[in-house]
Amino acid sequence: MIQALTKLVNFQEFVEWLPENAAVRYELHNGDIVEMAQPVGEHEEVKGFLTIEISVEIKHLGLPYSIPNQVIVRPPEKDSGYFPDVLVLNRANLGKETLWQKQSTLSLGASIPLVIEVVSTNWRDDYHLKYADYEEMGIEEYWIVDYAALGGRNFIGNPKQPTISICNLVEGEYQIVKFRDNDRIVSQIFPDLNLTANQIFQAGAV
Repeated sequence: MIQALTKLVNFQEFVEWLPENAAVRYELHNGDIVEMAQPVGEHEEVKGFLTIEISVEIKHLGLPYSIPNQVIVRPPEKDSGYFPDVLVLNRANLGKETLWQKQSTLSLGASIPLVIEVVSTNWRDDYHLKYADYEEMGIEEYWIVDYAALGGRNFIGNPKQPTISICNLVEGEYQIVKFRDNDRIVSQIFPDLNLTANQIFQAGAV
């Protein structure tokens, strides 16, 4: 049984504590160790679908990118550590990442062209906490994939509807464009990506 730490911890303490091969996933949010909800099947189907589609684009464009399975994103100078659902890694920038080789940790926005969070019950983290930290880090593109319409109405409409919010960095701030139904996804990182919002939402449909 994994014993969770109840006191505030710094990033290094979190990494040293982090259990290997645990059934439960954890993140560090401003010194607090947070147990993440176990993803449901549809969540994992959407994540897997996006990983495959984006991998095809990476190969097609011949970019020095990859999509690793488990990477910690640490906002610089903060006691936080996130495990994004999908992270596109710019391997050309790894020489500047001091924590990569020993801790699989990235802290530079230039190392992460694109990060995707598939929304779960902890939707506030995706729309507020991670949004602010990814923006501050300078991650060029951030997708919030709310396939189950879990987020707040000011983010996904009233009545709520499945929405993909794509945030692109413009002069240091995210500009958000929302995609629904049969809207074609527009990505600055992968401009040839030919997907609609519904194709992504229906990836987990049985």
